[in-house]
Amino acid sequence: MDAPTARPRKSRRERPAKPALTYDGIVSTAVALVGSEGLERLTMRRLAAELDTGPASLYVYVANTAELHAAILDVFLGEVELSPVATVQDWRDRLVAVLISYTEVLIRHAALAQSALTTRPSGPHYLAVLENLLALLRAGGVPDGQAAWGVDILLQVATATAVEQSVRDRDIAATGDEDAALRQALDTAADRSHPRIAALRDDLVSGSPEDRLNWTFRMLITGIQDTARTH
Repeated sequence: MDAPTARPRKSRRERPAKPALTYDGIVSTAVALVGSEGLERLTMRRLAAELDTGPASLYVYVANTAELHAAILDVFLGEVELSPVATVQDWRDRLVAVLISYTEVLIRHAALAQSALTTRPSGPHYLAVLENLLALLRAGGVPDGQAAWGVDILLQVATATAVEQSVRDRDIAATGDEDAALRQALDTAADRSHPRIAALRDDLVSGSPEDRLNWTFRMLITGIQDTARTH
């Protein structure tokens, strides 16, 4: 019997060409991997393998993992509702609605919310959120300088709130234990040694997270409106 004839290898010229790498293509692939495998599994090596290239090739387009996370987060910020329902007329109500939507988006993408504390996104969706908030502050007559500083505080609080909530959601049992321990400490605080705690022990733990967040944003907005910049 004749030996089987080896199949000739295809030359490089006959193989289908790989799609050219682009920044948008890299980010889109990263977003898909986060959706299927989670942010913790996303590395430059894993992303490069998905794109059939080497990690070094990615650094031509993305400086580091932190920049990649910021780009992915910016994609998800496209989910922020920037146009509250038409029945919401007051600029403060509209501003709070956008901030709550921003917070909810970060809660849905908790791992990226943590990276947003140190790496601020700067893509088109983040800029759209920023422009919307600044326009609403201007509509309320907030001086430009105060709005420019104030919007940074509003987004910091929203981001920190989302991170805190996502951590609590991951460990519900521990959260319940902590809440119970705090409640017990408040209940046993002596009137003489802790008179203000004793007087306000119920108020200190009152209100739903939604109510408290709404109040927090309104309190900050009022402070931004009323507090002049010194420089």
